[in-house]
Amino acid sequence: MKPEQIYQDLKDLAEKLDVTVSEQSFRASGFPVRSGACLIKGKMHCIIDRNIGLQGKIKVLAKNLVNLAHENIYVKPEVRDVILKYDKGEKKLEAKA
Repeated sequence: MKPEQIYQDLKDLAEKLDVTVSEQSFRASGFPVRSGACLIKGKMHCIIDRNIGLQGKIKVLAKNLVNLAHENIYVKPEVRDVILKYDKGEKKLEAKA
């Protein structure tokens, strides 16, 4: 599976889990900022630096989806493998569906 398709499938999964994914340019912020997840008004967001490469975007998104309960949602095996690559055995968080 092509990296572009994996990234799109990860974004689709995030949407199903009620996680907003956005790409922003961090260059103009004036201080060091990293991609990752945050809560804004009780809603989960994954904000990704648009200037990082595709593999970096996949890594950020997969690392932030791994702890959300997605076992009851169909995920392509290749995409599930990418997500599980970042599983550290932490407790899964319940996603709002």
